Amino acid sequence: MTLNLKNKKIIISAGASGIGWAITKECLKKGATVFLCDINKKFISKAKKHPLNNKKLFSYECDASDEIEVSKFFSNILKKTKKIDALINNVGVAGPTGNLEKLKSKDWEETLKINVISHFYFSKLAIPMLKKNKTGSIINLSSTAGIHGFPLRSPYAASKWAVVGVTKTLAMELGKYKIRVNAICPGTIKGDRMNRVINAKAKFLKVSKKSVEKEYISMTSMNTWIYEEDIAKTCSYLVSDDSIRVSGQIISVDGNTFRMD
Repeated sequence: MTLNLKNKKIIISAGASGIGWAITKECLKKGATVFLCDINKKFISKAKKHPLNNKKLFSYECDASDEIEVSKFFSNILKKTKKIDALINNVGVAGPTGNLEKLKSKDWEETLKINVISHFYFSKLAIPMLKKNKTGSIINLSSTAGIHGFPLRSPYAASKWAVVGVTKTLAMELGKYKIRVNAICPGTIKGDRMNRVINAKAKFLKVSKKSVEKEYISMTSMNTWIYEEDIAKTCSYLVSDDSIRVSGQIISVDGNTFRMD
């Protein structure tokens, strides 16, 4: 059966590039109306060229780590609708690579602010809109690093564990309002962000990029990359009414990670 998101109104942070753009396209394809924000002007301009721009797709420039900018983003959404069906907290950064004792405090703080505090900003403003709808879904993007840990990436791992904790807690708090809260934990996703991570690790270890790529893939029992579309389809399901009783779950989309080296 094909999932139907017709009449669903969805907010997506960092929704104009990478995983976020894949989620946006999947939701639009299924009939949803999408309100996205992104910090990158180039990607916002690209989104505004979509055939459904200002019809089913509304794009805004916004720094998700800035509470005032997030409030302005929601003010724009409230001019168009008072209720939403879903919030997808997708914004995130890879953070620094290195042994913990060598990392800078400002890099730790920035990683936590973008990967965790931004989710607070968005959720705080979205929850009243979901309550007005009397049902809905919040999807938080975590990572397999939020389950297993991640050597040389302690700020990132810490932030993604925090996302899991917030997800579990919100599922408890919002269940009585019929609002579902789940986290998706992607594995090694083929794309620009992972390329930067691989390049940074290869440089740190003084080995080839190819050897790092091979090592990442070998960490899964399916010996495979994950693709942005895999995450988008999982989001589509969790937004849909087919997942009406799925909440508090930490869903790995990773080809079964069995180690993190």
